[in-house]
Amino acid sequence: MGSGQLVAVFGAYGHTGRFVVAELAARGFVPVLSGRNAQTLEELADEHGLEARPASVDDPASLDRALAGTAAVINCAGPFASTVGPVIEAALRARIPYLDVAAELEANLDTFAHYRERAREAGAVIVPAMAFFGGLGDLLATAAMGDWTEADEAHIAYALSNWHPTAGTRLSGAVSRERRGAHRLRYSGGKWERRTDAAPLLEWTFPEPMGPRPVIGEFTMADVVTVPQHLSIPDVTTYMTAEAARDVTAPHTPAPTATDGSGRSNQTFLVDVVVRSGGAERRATAGGQDIYAVTAPLVTEALERVLTGRTRTVGVVSAGEIFDAPDFLHALAPHITLDLVSV
Repeated sequence: MGSGQLVAVFGAYGHTGRFVVAELAARGFVPVLSGRNAQTLEELADEHGLEARPASVDDPASLDRALAGTAAVINCAGPFASTVGPVIEAALRARIPYLDVAAELEANLDTFAHYRERAREAGAVIVPAMAFFGGLGDLLATAAMGDWTEADEAHIAYALSNWHPTAGTRLSGAVSRERRGAHRLRYSGGKWERRTDAAPLLEWTFPEPMGPRPVIGEFTMADVVTVPQHLSIPDVTTYMTAEAARDVTAPHTPAPTATDGSGRSNQTFLVDVVVRSGGAERRATAGGQDIYAVTAPLVTEALERVLTGRTRTVGVVSAGEIFDAPDFLHALAPHITLDLVSV
């Protein structure tokens, strides 16, 4: 457990940041709350009896003060295109691990491209997309691979009962769309493609009792960045149930509403991962409640493993590359249901 170690949370007062702060405290860490809104930080700090350290990505000295004396930093502040670089730079100066919960494709790609060699040379640990999108699918794909050293294709299908986006999700989506323009991204044949045609409407057969559901094919999320970074799979595709895809893009869909004492919404999820090699197929599936809430145990479990040395490498790394994927997934048992099946 955390044993009182200080952990900076940048964007602590955001929807996901609050879940992360609570999970850190529950595991014995002492969150240090950071972000640019000093008043909101102080209110949250007073509520939980924690320290607030306001900081801005435009002020490196403020970030240095925010990270001073901490064991690691978790970046929960979107849009991540603006925050990832400055907070990683501050973590490198402080010589502490950096983790984030970014689901922005472009921000994830930038992290791997810009910091891979530098982090490896410094022996630093940078774990991007350690969240529901990016981290969980990557861990499931890695576990499904098992002893395979390569596969022909990986498919990651998300079934969400609904998707009420946070303000941060909407803002991050807008930033990604602005950077991408009229294109959408697909990973095929071992390379990224920029496409202008509409993503296909398909059907995915989820495990029973869910069964077949309409999905948006090539609904490219952060897993499509993280998986090929360390697994030899030339085609990686993600899918989203059509109803959830409509929810998240509709302008009037409300934000998530808490339905239990922990602040979770009533949203449920199922992540169904299939990897194929030749005529063989392997599957791994995880289910749970609230994609924003489950990000907190994902990133906190990752943090704990980094700080206790239960890692396999250094540099900019995907979840399945740095951690023992099956062991990590089983450690999430209080938060997810898990089915690892070879077919």
